[in-house]
Amino acid sequence: MTEPAQPPSARSETPPVAVVAEDLAGMRSQAFGLAARAGLAPFFCPVKARGVWRRMPAAWWPAPLRAIDPPVDPGTADLVFSVAGKGGAVGAALRSTTRRVVQIQNPRMRLDRFDLVIANRHDEIAGPNVLLSRTALHGVSPALLAAARAEWLPRLAHLPRPLVAVLLGGSNGRFRLDEAVGQVLAGQLADMMRRDRVGAAVTPSRRTGDAVCRIMRDTLSPLGGWVWDMQGDNPYLGLLACADAVVVTKDSVSMVSEAVAGTAPVMIADLPGRSRRIGLFLRDLADAGRTRPFTGRMQDWPVTPLDDTITVAAEMRRRLGLG
Repeated sequence: MTEPAQPPSARSETPPVAVVAEDLAGMRSQAFGLAARAGLAPFFCPVKARGVWRRMPAAWWPAPLRAIDPPVDPGTADLVFSVAGKGGAVGAALRSTTRRVVQIQNPRMRLDRFDLVIANRHDEIAGPNVLLSRTALHGVSPALLAAARAEWLPRLAHLPRPLVAVLLGGSNGRFRLDEAVGQVLAGQLADMMRRDRVGAAVTPSRRTGDAVCRIMRDTLSPLGGWVWDMQGDNPYLGLLACADAVVVTKDSVSMVSEAVAGTAPVMIADLPGRSRRIGLFLRDLADAGRTRPFTGRMQDWPVTPLDDTITVAAEMRRRLGLG
């Protein structure tokens, strides 16, 4: 999705919304995805802490608009989407009688500083101005998947069917996906290809280490598997749209959320580590019958797309009186 850096033209009939957040892909995708579903025209206002404020939790900033550089300019937009802690601190400071602020994710500060807070169930917060979603917000709509399928189905036609898409995350502060873990996962995927006679298409992410990508390529390519080399067109949406099943590593709430918005069964690949919040998130999806653990075998069961973003967007419009 193209993300405009400047406010839409005043002649535009689509209401603008300023997205105030750190310049991180996951934060941008949630805010821009919500805007797309809500029929709003987003533009990005990056938040970057300066000096000593970089080392202090944003909720403690006494004057958030002076703790950042460059300044955030929402222009004439009367609606702001703030994201996460730093974005939330700045968003709360921008709120006024003529500018409403919708906070995405738990801001870790008083919730009544926002007109609306949209968080996940696993954030374990509640309040009269809180909307809860089972999944992360995103823009992976049925229309987007249909377009991706039309584009990528011919480009993936050389791969065996059933086709399993594999979405790789990477090590973070909670989970580990290093060479040793990658070797185990690659072995499981290879066993699945042999025993269940399926194809595999792997797409790494920015956090996937080069060594893990190499292990996947060396292990799966001799069996007819395909591993994207991070060059050229990104196949991510195409794989979600065309796959008969999906395996996704458990470290990324965003990737899992986008995967379950499609029509294929989703299997969760375990990683060493621990996160209470992600554990609650994955349990919700498993209880809904939308995911199962990846055990090294292809699994197929009846599923329906699970995507709370469109419901949240509609309720947000209703509460804000956007029609």
